[in-house]
Amino acid sequence: MSNPPGPPHGDQSPWARPSGQPGQQPGQGKPPPPPEPSASPTRQMPVGGQRDEPTTRIPSAPAAPAPPPPGPPPAASPVSPPPAGEAPTTVIKTPAGGHRPARLLRDPLALVLIFVTVIALALAGLIGAELIARRIADNKVAKATECVVHDKATVSFGVTPPFLWQHFTGNYTNISIRTAGNQVKDAKQMTADLNISDVDLHGTGDSKGTIGALDATLTWPSAGIKETVQSMVPLLGNLVSDLKTNAQDGTVELKGAFGLATVVVKPEVVNGGLSLKVQKLTGLGALTLPRESIQPELDRFARELTKRYPLGVRADSIQVTDTGVVARFSSRDAAIPRSDDPCFAHL
Repeated sequence: MSNPPGPPHGDQSPWARPSGQPGQQPGQGKPPPPPEPSASPTRQMPVGGQRDEPTTRIPSAPAAPAPPPPGPPPAASPVSPPPAGEAPTTVIKTPAGGHRPARLLRDPLALVLIFVTVIALALAGLIGAELIARRIADNKVAKATECVVHDKATVSFGVTPPFLWQHFTGNYTNISIRTAGNQVKDAKQMTADLNISDVDLHGTGDSKGTIGALDATLTWPSAGIKETVQSMVPLLGNLVSDLKTNAQDGTVELKGAFGLATVVVKPEVVNGGLSLKVQKLTGLGALTLPRESIQPELDRFARELTKRYPLGVRADSIQVTDTGVVARFSSRDAAIPRSDDPCFAHL
């Protein structure tokens, strides 16, 4: 019987005794494993039996990567929305300092706009002041007129020149006044239209100024004449029940109750005042109202109507129409009284 073949000479059997010194622990005499290729130092073979120290090669820096090819500019990154509950931040651009006023001054259109704006503001201020001043003056003159005629009145000043200019110079070119038509002093239902011009408020010691011209038109309807006669002529008023005007002959006919008595009078202008001349008496009027008694009463009535007119106003003409009587009065270079007259105290 033959023995089994042993292991090849190049290999050792696992059951072989480990090489080394006797008594050495297994693994103590085993040479260290060779280093990895990447970590092993570079060695040079000794030349001429000399042994050199190992040389360590320093690795070179990696080459820089080539620049990328040109392309479109990167898109702006979207702005992330603000967190919930936080107000967005508004970026306020600060106007660039520099020469903006200088640029405006060199711009003809900007200069024109600035000029037009300044002129418009100035005109608006003047118009506002003009309207306010006119309103104040209208109220003052209206109150003075109402005090004189015992009726409401409306006043308007002339358009040219501007009222502010008239006020500063103290010279007023034209003033128009119209009453409401209820009465003029004691004359019932009479309406007065006045036109005043060339008013100079440079007063003197005894006056506040002068009125160059005053022209007044008084319109007196038949119903107003009858009402006034009934209240101011006791002798005749109780008998008058109707009144009729006749434009053809310029007379006024006063009729009694049931036509039993009739008095015909003719209005006239005498010495700057009004006069009522008795033209005819018929019926019982001729017996109960003699002419000698009626005429003085009518004269007194006419004087009462005009004697208290201010500013030296005098009658110029009187006209009888089919609806009443129209009288025209005027005054020239009249002095405006001082504050002793309550009607002109606030002018």
